[in-house]
Amino acid sequence: MDWDKLRIFHAVADAGSLTHAGDSLHLSQSAVSRQIRALEESLNTTLFHRHARGLILTEQGELLFDATSAMAKRLDTASARIRDSEEEVFGTLKVTSTTGFGTMWLAPRLSKLYEKYPDLTIDLMLEERVLDLPMREADVAIRMKEPSQADLIRKRLMNIRMRLYASEGYVEAHGLPERIEDVSGHRLICQNVSAPQVSAGGALIQRLLAHEIPSLLYVNNYFGVMQAVINHVGIGVLPDYLTDDVPNLVQVLPDVSSAEVPVFLAYPEELRQSKRIAAFRDFVTEEIMAYRKRQLDENVA
Repeated sequence: MDWDKLRIFHAVADAGSLTHAGDSLHLSQSAVSRQIRALEESLNTTLFHRHARGLILTEQGELLFDATSAMAKRLDTASARIRDSEEEVFGTLKVTSTTGFGTMWLAPRLSKLYEKYPDLTIDLMLEERVLDLPMREADVAIRMKEPSQADLIRKRLMNIRMRLYASEGYVEAHGLPERIEDVSGHRLICQNVSAPQVSAGGALIQRLLAHEIPSLLYVNNYFGVMQAVINHVGIGVLPDYLTDDVPNLVQVLPDVSSAEVPVFLAYPEELRQSKRIAAFRDFVTEEIMAYRKRQLDENVA
């Protein structure tokens, strides 16, 4: 098959329109249409259904688009590796993590990375869904469990626990529970046990809910839980890495916590030599070491 025709087909399938594909390829609509017809003739099949609202892939078109998408992602990987300078860090790095860790721990620290590498662009994708690193949905991931995908380099960064926290204002107004049974006299802020979250956090919430708490606020990520806590809504279930960065938090029932949750950094084997990956990995590692040192100093004090 003609590589140039495949490139044009991929652009049309991605855009769903000859006109939009032509704009992105800097070709006229008629030129794009001729290339698509020639490709269909060479394959002896129809790749698109023509519709009033645009183009829709046929079953054969879907098969070809899956192939060209995989090719495009592999080419992006090769291009990224080629562009990586031996001495400079530049270009775009796609980073994925959970909403909580990304907003509350990672994003506030990125200024240090930009100070060192001002030409770097970070595309930060925060969601609970685990993105496919080998298929280049992201370049590097920070996750609250060990990645299961093959062909990934993984590094264990630290262990965290889910604990109970309240604001100083809430404590002044409502006091602190002295035993776990006493949480029934307070409003609990947490994720719904059926929501996507680390299993250790869900287990802790189930343990707390066994005490018949009358008033609850469910939020589907830890950032939302934290916002409610610092605004005195109640007692929240939050990861303990927050305590290093959020002032005026009071730990509630220090002996009550989840099991340890491992935090992993992972990236594809094929990006092992990427200077952008190395810069980000080293930055995160240094920040984790500084965080651990502060935690150790506080425990000693």
